[in-house]
Amino acid sequence: MSATRSQRLQKSFLKYQHVFVFAAPAVFVALVLFAAPTGGSGGLDYWLEYWWLFPFFLLGATTVNTVGISGSALFVPFLIFIFPLLSGETLTPETLVKVGLISESFGLSASSIAFIQYGLVDRRLALTIVAGSVPFVIAGALLSFFIPEPLFHAALGAALLVAGFLMLNADIGHGEPDEADDAVSTDGGSPADLPDDAGKLGPAGVDTTDEGEVTRVDREGDTYEYSWTGYLERFANYSVGGTFQGLAGFGSGELGIISQLRTGVPTRVAIGTNHIIVATTAILASLVHVFGGTILGAFGFGGVHSLSLASTPWNMVVFTVPATVTGGQIAPYVSNALDTGTIQKGVAGLFGIISVALFLMAGGAGI
Repeated sequence: MSATRSQRLQKSFLKYQHVFVFAAPAVFVALVLFAAPTGGSGGLDYWLEYWWLFPFFLLGATTVNTVGISGSALFVPFLIFIFPLLSGETLTPETLVKVGLISESFGLSASSIAFIQYGLVDRRLALTIVAGSVPFVIAGALLSFFIPEPLFHAALGAALLVAGFLMLNADIGHGEPDEADDAVSTDGGSPADLPDDAGKLGPAGVDTTDEGEVTRVDREGDTYEYSWTGYLERFANYSVGGTFQGLAGFGSGELGIISQLRTGVPTRVAIGTNHIIVATTAILASLVHVFGGTILGAFGFGGVHSLSLASTPWNMVVFTVPATVTGGQIAPYVSNALDTGTIQKGVAGLFGIISVALFLMAGGAGI
């Protein structure tokens, strides 16, 4: 009885996940408006100053969630190049990384639930990768407190250049699902040879063999077959990516999804699973960026920047967080409706352009 009740609870949550997902940013914005330390700032003009960030972050979140990469891969360059042109202000590296991480933490979490609803997340695969990435994410985030600004820009450029190259050469159409079986019904019924889970929406379910061979059915009845082998290659990519995730706010998603594709994980499952991984590492990196400076200072490390809560640009995140959550919910529908390969090439090309600009900034070109 308890198992049945648990399945019903999970199924109800997935069915009405939009309510829970959009409640989270509403609660966040309410807490920020009424409780966030703003260093004496406030009033309507303060809170509405950056309303125009919403459409930019909505577009960015929809794009990155569609291909399963980190939001900060677009948010951080946007805050470096476009934000100063529109606002007349320049953000410090630590502040722009923090804004990007906080925003993508909400957006990727929302998109993760949407992909879970579709039955496209391998939770065992995600858990093992997250466990291996944690120390590298923390190390990268702590390194950000000491790295000089030119080196920071150079590291961003290198990460984007590698990510763009790998993405451009990745087989994003790998592992397309088998066509939905006509015998698979949308009310949860399925033929005997396909998995079915009463706790999932539609005919979704997962079946695994003792050898780690996985058969996954999504809520539309499409079938995916793959193996859990390839742990070492995925660990290598996610360790490097995790270090950049902590340092610059992105890297885990860009390098990590390539390793999943190379080890035989179908594209749609890789994208969905990557959302869980990047969301978790982004939340962890955000916490280190917010509180790490104070902790390091308490242990006697001099010269590190201390990002107090009062220094956070709350009037920015009250618009960027709802935008990324909305984009995260839209992404699964866009992924099914558009040619993912076109988006892949566009994002890879954008990464290349941004990386060149970042290298010029690191070299003192004054962009």
